[in-house]
Amino acid sequence: MIWETLRLALQAILRNALRSFLTVLGVVIGVGAVIAMVTIGNGTTAKVESEISALGTNLLFLRPGQGFGPTRSDAPDFTSRDVAAIQEQIGGLLAVAPVVSAAATAIYGNENWNTTVTGTTNAFLVARDWTLTEGRSFLEGELRSGKAVCLIGQTVRQELFGRADPLGARIRLKNVSCEVIGLLEAKGQSSFGQDQDDTVIMPIRAVQRRLIGDTDIPSIYLSAQDGVDTAKVKRDVTLLMRERRHISAREDDDFQVRDMAEIVQTMTATTTVLTGLLGAVAAVSLLVGGIGIMNIMLVSVTERTREIGIRLAIGAQERQVLLQFLVEAVVLSLFGGLIGIALGLGLAGLASGLLGVPFVLEPGIVALAFAFSAAVGVGFGFFPARRAARLDPIEALRHE
Repeated sequence: MIWETLRLALQAILRNALRSFLTVLGVVIGVGAVIAMVTIGNGTTAKVESEISALGTNLLFLRPGQGFGPTRSDAPDFTSRDVAAIQEQIGGLLAVAPVVSAAATAIYGNENWNTTVTGTTNAFLVARDWTLTEGRSFLEGELRSGKAVCLIGQTVRQELFGRADPLGARIRLKNVSCEVIGLLEAKGQSSFGQDQDDTVIMPIRAVQRRLIGDTDIPSIYLSAQDGVDTAKVKRDVTLLMRERRHISAREDDDFQVRDMAEIVQTMTATTTVLTGLLGAVAAVSLLVGGIGIMNIMLVSVTERTREIGIRLAIGAQERQVLLQFLVEAVVLSLFGGLIGIALGLGLAGLASGLLGVPFVLEPGIVALAFAFSAAVGVGFGFFPARRAARLDPIEALRHE
């Protein structure tokens, strides 16, 4: 009986093919929008996680002051003794890198480029999980003496040297002539909009003495070993810095320790919430599509009143008539769901390519959207089907 009912439902749908297509258009748009929005949102979340992890693994930042803005005037910078104390007294650290920065114009021949010069040690490359594509890192003697040698990023290499080999060349930074000894691997743009490859890295003592003129250290990068709880490292560093900076129990910290894991969680939580909101907004069109199906099915009941009366008069049971119209509504919804899935995946793939985010398909959302489209057919098709089943055969036969 079910196959006969399905055959009759398909005949009724194909009898008015254009109207049937327009009926399910709301479901198509709803399912497609939900899948596209959620897939794009998941891809955006994955991209954010990837870009932040590119900054370094198990990374923490130690800076004076509070918040993300400029440091407070009464918050002193760190010293080399602070760096040594962290290395000696904090367990579970893979790298401790003091960092100073200065803006400078890099000049080579007739080319020049405004960039950021970072003074640090080889531990910075470990903390940032940054490798060299050519050349070498700093020698211990170069770090101790503050020799004018440097590593350059891919952006600086492109702007100053083009395709030429930069190794061994000397570039000028302000009044300092610096030998290029290494080329950094490309990292691309960070999630904060910063070109990570637009940098020149020098020994910290060289930058302090020749470009800045003091020995202050405004930031320290810390990298925890694999398996070490970064929250514990953060607590230990906080306690050590409070002790070294003579902060009493009643005073607030005059420094901040930022855990990269916390930043990742915050940003991914934000993108996840936005993805959920976009999916919820898109799901509203599914309800609109369901209302359209109910409206058309009610029209169909009115148009086929005489047909229903004949079926009831020759012995058809109410549940058979109910099932026929219910199956029609469900078939319409399922067709809409299948077309919507194809549309949503196509739009998601196109948008992922245009936006430069990975295509992250979540099978669960596809199954949920398809199941929801079937539920829409059942939910919104039941009332018209029940109305058809409860028609009085005599009154139906009189209907013109």
